[in-house]
Amino acid sequence: MDAVVIATPDHWHCQMVLDAVKAGKDIYCEKGFSRTLAEAKLMRDKLKQSEVVFQLGHQARQATCALQAKELIARGVLGPITLARTGRFKSLEPEHPNWRWYGYYDQWNRPDPAQVRKDLNWDLWLGPAPRIPWNERHFWHWRCYYAYGTGYAGDLLSHEMDFVQYLLGHGIPDNCSCSGLLALLRDDREVPDTWVATYQFEKLGRTVTFEGSMNTNDSQPVTICGRDATLRFDAIAHDVSTFEIIPAGHNRKADWPKGYERGKTPPQPNHIVDWLNCVRTRGTPKCPADEAFVETATFLMSLKSQQEHRMVRWDAAREEIV
Repeated sequence: MDAVVIATPDHWHCQMVLDAVKAGKDIYCEKGFSRTLAEAKLMRDKLKQSEVVFQLGHQARQATCALQAKELIARGVLGPITLARTGRFKSLEPEHPNWRWYGYYDQWNRPDPAQVRKDLNWDLWLGPAPRIPWNERHFWHWRCYYAYGTGYAGDLLSHEMDFVQYLLGHGIPDNCSCSGLLALLRDDREVPDTWVATYQFEKLGRTVTFEGSMNTNDSQPVTICGRDATLRFDAIAHDVSTFEIIPAGHNRKADWPKGYERGKTPPQPNHIVDWLNCVRTRGTPKCPADEAFVETATFLMSLKSQQEHRMVRWDAAREEIV
């Protein structure tokens, strides 16, 4: 065995990454990277001390149009960037609420609970999580409970904020204000169904917003707003396929790019293929350990802000959320 794919609930990621590093196995790990900042530091440090090829599962980085947008942004075609907007929305029928599926997205056929209990090693599944008696809802619907994940923060916001980080490369935000509410899905879940976070990069004069709701099918395509133009993708992060560039009213440049030019940028490999290529060449994938740490600090800032009902800040010297 040369490599492992870690696609367990988040509460197992840290131990599995550490075990794989110790065994010298290359790793593809699903997001969110970890549940806590302490875990993220430990995982990052062990990965960087090793020769393991690591990829975090943020598939938006595979988009060819995203690479072209990244290159245009780096050239300064938008002017100073002061705002980026992202979001995740999905509403389902009341009898099938979000994150209550069985095994995979939008699967509603409930397996026989007695057979599941017979087949499952519950204590092993819990692993580092608190010991509780067998709980079918915690097993199938683990995203709804904080013992196993971080809710909207690590599951959905992390995708969008990682994509903005891929495009702009600005690192961990200086501060975050976040509010979350259980507006409709009051079905014993702990995590909110509505999540709104505002991040600021003070030295850059930049704000990034995330809006999420499981109670509406509104949409917020990833949008990067500069003084001279706005770049707007056609979808959420990992569904992007094209973008348009909308010049500001004062922008009279005749040679302004209109948007994504197909064929101009070489096709990019699938995110898994990117990792496998790097396993073979010992190169660096598109979402390595340092980027995984940026992702984790960013989404955990929103979680801490929401849970403590206050603005939080990133202490770069101590690598702590304060």
